[in-house]
Amino acid sequence: MSQIPDHLRYADSHEWIDPTNPDAAPVGISDHAQEELTDVVYLELPKVGATVSKGDAIAVIESVKAANDIYSPVSGEIVEINEAVGEDPAAVNNDPYGDGWIFKIKVSDPGELESLMDAEAYRGHVG
Repeated sequence: MSQIPDHLRYADSHEWIDPTNPDAAPVGISDHAQEELTDVVYLELPKVGATVSKGDAIAVIESVKAANDIYSPVSGEIVEINEAVGEDPAAVNNDPYGDGWIFKIKVSDPGELESLMDAEAYRGHVG
């Protein structure tokens, strides 16, 4: 069974965001998503300084099975990318909620965080 940390918020498209620091909130993909993808082999990271809207496709993740878009769970500005996962994409598989974070975003509308699923709702979403 997938890990689903209680302190995070989740998008329908399986991205997570840590809302505790809205000026630089880490975003990644859920444990469930990385399990579905299997071995991640490449990440196309977003650009630092890019302004994005909730739901925008802003990155690409490729595995041995497929390539998928990564969507921004909230609107804001990309303030940091995790260059380490660009160099070692397997970190997304090994530690999706820790070293496998993908980017950090400065949240422009904190109300959007409330529209995301909490851990309990996400558990129901993934079954």
